[in-house]
This record gives sequence, structure tokens and C-alpha cells, in this order.
Amino acid sequence: MKLDTTLYFITDSTTVPEDRFLPVVEAACKGGATIIQLREKDRSTREYLQLAEAVHAITARYGIPLIIDDRVDVALAIGAEGVHVGQSDMPVRLARKLMGEGKIIGATAKTVPQALEAYEQGADYLGCGAIYPTTTHVKTVITPVETLKDVVKAVPIPVNAIGGLNKDNIFVLKDSGIAGICAVSAIMKAADPETATRELKQAFLELKNSV
Repeated sequence: MKLDTTLYFITDSTTVPEDRFLPVVEAACKGGATIIQLREKDRSTREYLQLAEAVHAITARYGIPLIIDDRVDVALAIGAEGVHVGQSDMPVRLARKLMGEGKIIGATAKTVPQALEAYEQGADYLGCGAIYPTTTHVKTVITPVETLKDVVKAVPIPVNAIGGLNKDNIFVLKDSGIAGICAVSAIMKAADPETATRELKQAFLELKNSV
């Protein structure tokens, strides 16, 4: 499965009623998301597994890789395409050892040294940010766009910007060299998530092509 991080959708089930969560995931798939991460910080392992299986059934229909946040055990159990690890999670080299060579390993990197370490340990892509303050429940530290550019130059793997991004504010990423953008609230909280996904992807592609 080819790695395309153009529009990386990260879920947040705390922002929508339970019966709306899976429809939003499907809408994002229809709208052109190229990779999807299931991020659940507060569920029990069994709940996480059940939700991951349901999400994977959707993403598999569209041929979109599903990445599980943090939990290598959940990713392995449901046969997800990959896992994403943060700075306080399992090191990339151990995630790679457990997941195997055929899986996607992503890592969060906010500095050039972190980026180099993740790349050297076998990461396939990096998430860098937050570019803007976010409304998610994840602790965020603002990352200057200049730092993002330095990270992009430091490693040969795709780097995605993350943090409060939407179609109206991604202009700050122009000429940054990023491979794609990560979106949470811009899709999760949209009245029409399929259209929101499509418009965000189009806005990024236009930005990238305007270099």
C-alpha cells in the first residue's frame, strides 16, 4: 500500500455523538482522505479494539491505510496498516520490531533532533506541530513554521504539519516543503465532513502547486 499523507485525518470521538462517529469516518474517506488515524486516549482496550475493527472495516473498503495511535497491541490485533507513536510512547525502533517491515510507522517530531532520531529508527513519516492552538484534548506545544521547514529539510521521509489547521489558515505552510496536512477538528466538527475533507485537500494541493 503506497504511503500518501496528503490529507491525514485524525479522529476524535469526543467531539461527536457516538452514532455519528463512524459516518464521519466514512465521509472523510469519500471526501478524499489519504490516510486515517484512530486516536483514542480514554477507552479501555476492549472498547478501543471494537472501535478499531469497525473503523478498519470502513477504511479497508476505500483502500485507505488505518493508523492506530500509540497502541501497537491494538494495531496488531486488528491488522491495521500501521501505528503512530509520540515522544512519550514506545520508541520507533521497538514499534518497528513488533509491527514488522511491511507496516507503516509514524512518529511525532517537534524538533530536528527528534526527527532525525525517528527517521534513523525506521519511521515512515513524521507529524510536526502544533502549527496553531488546537481544541483537541491532546497537550500541544506551538511549533514555529521555521522549525517545520528545518524538519522537512533534515529528513528524506514525508513530514506532515498538524495542529489547528483548516482550509482558511494553511497559507502559512506555503513553501514549507511538507508532504501533507493533518486535520482533526476541521473534519470532525464540520457540518458536512465529506465536503470539508474535499475542500481542505483541494486547498492544500493548490497551496503546494503554487510554489
